Amino acid sequence: MKTITISFDKISVSAELYDTPTARQILTVLPLEGIVHVWGEEIYFEIPLKMNLETNAKTDVEVGALGYWPIGPAFCIFFGPTPVSTGNKPRAYSPVNIFGHIIDNPSLLKTIQEGSKIRVH
Repeated sequence: MKTITISFDKISVSAELYDTPTARQILTVLPLEGIVHVWGEEIYFEIPLKMNLETNAKTDVEVGALGYWPIGPAFCIFFGPTPVSTGNKPRAYSPVNIFGHIIDNPSLLKTIQEGSKIRVH
């Protein structure tokens, strides 16, 4: 598995990428930079990558999951419930390709605000 760093203004977290088509494509466009959007306890930002959903794409995801949302297209980081969750677990607005997970404590991301800068490298 490949390890990446996701950096914000004041914190950084490490993440592992799975061996998936989406993860391999993400690696080809690194480093990525953008502006954070916050939706419940999900951070996402637009990326220059056009891919389709993989056969195992899903809406119900685990805390700490990294997902690719083709509609954005966006890089998504799930760290808790979203507005469409039915419990304490994250739920994407629509299916996402899960391509990795945060190694560090995902609750660190609760301090990140809308409009913050993000860098993935």
